[in-house]
Amino acid sequence: MYKSTKVRDDIVWIGVNDRKIEKWESHIPLDYGVTYNSYVILDEKICIIDGVEEGENGDFFRKLEATIGDKQVDYIIINHVEPDHSGSINSLLKMYPNIKVVGNTKSISILKLLNINIPDDRTVIVKEKDVLDLGKHKLTFYLMPMVHWPESMATYDMTDKILFSNDAFGSFGALDGAIFNDEANLNIFENEMRRYYSNIVGKLGAPVNAILKKLSSVEISCICPSHGLIWRKNIDKVIEKYQKWANIEAEEEGVVIIYGSMYGHTTEMAEILGRQLDERGIKNVYIYDSSKVDISYLFSAIWKYKGLMIGTCTHYNMAFPKIEPLLQKLENYGLKNRYLGIFGNMLWSGGGVKRVKEFADRLTGLEQIGEPIEIKGHVTPNDKEKLIELANLMADKLIADR
Repeated sequence: MYKSTKVRDDIVWIGVNDRKIEKWESHIPLDYGVTYNSYVILDEKICIIDGVEEGENGDFFRKLEATIGDKQVDYIIINHVEPDHSGSINSLLKMYPNIKVVGNTKSISILKLLNINIPDDRTVIVKEKDVLDLGKHKLTFYLMPMVHWPESMATYDMTDKILFSNDAFGSFGALDGAIFNDEANLNIFENEMRRYYSNIVGKLGAPVNAILKKLSSVEISCICPSHGLIWRKNIDKVIEKYQKWANIEAEEEGVVIIYGSMYGHTTEMAEILGRQLDERGIKNVYIYDSSKVDISYLFSAIWKYKGLMIGTCTHYNMAFPKIEPLLQKLENYGLKNRYLGIFGNMLWSGGGVKRVKEFADRLTGLEQIGEPIEIKGHVTPNDKEKLIELANLMADKLIADR
């Protein structure tokens, strides 16, 4: 028999874990799965906040029915219309003849594009700071356009000071028993939260800052996102992390070395850089082969650490094929507040290092360390000294910031 997970005595988590899904939006690996969080408020009016992915409706409805029995649902609030939030609407409309869908003007219009057509008499359009009265619980709404879709909004329970935050403060990763942040080992979830933010929301720092400012005067006792852990302790910690990520500020001292190599020479260069950084006392040094590590993990690491070194061999006068999309995405997201070192390899023609340099020159928020190093073929003793010097320059910058 299902045992309900209570956020409060009359607010119940009815979310589901999806461990079968392999990739988010068909391109981001989900090694730990994902959760679709949904909540039901038991009051004079029964209200669901966000649904789940349609393929997980079976588990969702089982939990809903175990929680409310044969009672009717009065409202479902859709904070965001992506299918992982709205996939339950059509079934809910059939099961509960009096249920009304609550959303803003944009959300209702986009639902129609997703082939979810809600009759006008079953729609409640809300604006910023409107109040939905459930009885004991009074809900209000904060529009947060482009965090991360134009119709996105958050629902705030003024009674219990709970923020139902939509995708904000969300995370990849299914919940392995622990639902609340103070129950869980946060090491994995903090990494998965950063990976979620940097890849899904990372380009949208200005809108994130706008909603953080809007919520700064709001008392929050609990954050209930649409994915990942519910935050009921140390809420200031997760808000602080979000503030750093929105401003693309590094969390820690460290260097991420990402390279693309076809014959091993650029790999050798990356290893020399990493070893020298360690010799200088830089403990957080992570070397990634771009041909093996998905770009979503690279983004998460870049968002965490202050130093970045990108190396590439030359491939038809361009960067290595797995480095190129990394550069494009970083440029699109406006990477800043990082120290950057550039290195690479060529044989009879160059172009790879030049491409990384062009990328760096376009991002004025990056501070380039030293001159790019491009060598021909194997690493000579003289080449090694140049790489050691580049690593020392990076270490000097990081140590000076301590």
